[in-house]
Amino acid sequence: MNKLAIIGTAALGVTFAAGVLIGRKCFPSDVGNTFKSHVGAKNDPLMKYLLDHSLREHPVLTKLRMCTLQEPRAFMMVACEQSQLMANLAKLIKAKKVIEIGVYTGYNLLNMALVLPEDGKVVGCDISEDYANIGRPYWKEAEVEHKIDLRIKPALETLDELLKAGEAGTFDFAFIDADKINYSEYYEKCLQLLRKGGIIALDNVLWGKRVLNPVKDPSTQSIHQLNERIFRDTRVNISMLTVGDGLTLAFKL
Repeated sequence: MNKLAIIGTAALGVTFAAGVLIGRKCFPSDVGNTFKSHVGAKNDPLMKYLLDHSLREHPVLTKLRMCTLQEPRAFMMVACEQSQLMANLAKLIKAKKVIEIGVYTGYNLLNMALVLPEDGKVVGCDISEDYANIGRPYWKEAEVEHKIDLRIKPALETLDELLKAGEAGTFDFAFIDADKINYSEYYEKCLQLLRKGGIIALDNVLWGKRVLNPVKDPSTQSIHQLNERIFRDTRVNISMLTVGDGLTLAFKL
């Protein structure tokens, strides 16, 4: 592991703590029961061991993560250990085309771009240019900006545009981490865009344990209903993992 990555891992405790305290002050209900390295499990000795013995982070990724953790909504960032898993899966299936719904500052977008070949492309869908602009300098520093196609508009519009452009069945990997109400529609359209053998990764499928009592709010109900739907979906093989706030991997058959 290079020197910067080692320094970044060693600094997790202090920097994560600062970001989480700010996040909890503003949005306490969204960080309570997740098991990410920067929320929930930040002080867990087992999580520290996991990071110390598995995290291999590109130096520019470390910089972007540290920068993002200074933001009030830092809890929205995908956990570095989860992002590394998805990047490894994308590399394993030799992905060239990726779509990401919900970019935030682009930590995972950058991670994906780093593992794609030079002619690869990751389409990022978000409605906030402000957050994306935090990540842009780091995409450029990592020399992968040319692989990133960021589209600032409702994700369903972008997905429909891709389908109308004849790109169904051409994407290798999709990551869904945006508003929960539209999760089901995102899943269906991504499944159309994905080739056979492609992977859809859905974040927050455990939703801070709130799926155990899904009658309280529309977002929780939406996630729970989609979890049940994917479980019965014969078009995919699945694995639901407890990494982060719950991650479902759907492998298109």
